[in-house]
Amino acid sequence: MPDRGWCCRLSKKTDRTENVSAGQTLAQLERLARLMRSASHAHSVNAAQWEALRYISRANSFSNSPSALTRYLGATKGTISQTLLSLIEKGTIAKSSRGNDARSVVLVLTEAGQKILDADPLSNLDKAIANLGDKTAKRFSKGLSEILASEIARQNEPSFGNCKTCAHANQQRDSVHCKIMGLNVPPVDVEKFCVYHFEKK
Repeated sequence: MPDRGWCCRLSKKTDRTENVSAGQTLAQLERLARLMRSASHAHSVNAAQWEALRYISRANSFSNSPSALTRYLGATKGTISQTLLSLIEKGTIAKSSRGNDARSVVLVLTEAGQKILDADPLSNLDKAIANLGDKTAKRFSKGLSEILASEIARQNEPSFGNCKTCAHANQQRDSVHCKIMGLNVPPVDVEKFCVYHFEKK
């Protein structure tokens, strides 16, 4: 009579392989964050400056300001001010006034800043995620999104999502109308970070 015990033993072994603890996953995320931070010391740009450059490249035209950047990074005004000053001196960003309001500052990437971002060390991680395969990448993204949303809610931090998931966004035939700003969102901004984002329920 065939030994059916092998099936049970294989099942238990498979279960042990797939049963990854939350603690192990957290340790892996922590290690990955350290590796990414270490890789950020490139092109004479430090980790804080990389974070600012990435934010400015992803922020919409309502959110490309020093105050929004301060909220996103959870840093002090003094730290952000010093970071921006360094980036301006490097020629990677420029600042101007928003409309006729001299007190409202707009931050934009320069050509030199975009060139540095094109060599962003995080692009290697982007490729690694793409190499997971479509199904695994979608599961990874969904799980990470849920964890991030939970932590944002727990710490009562702004979500910085985009129009597609925002309760203030009213999708019209050919455009998206922002109810909180009272105007149509430029197409280039629809998928960018917004400081006024409020997650749809």
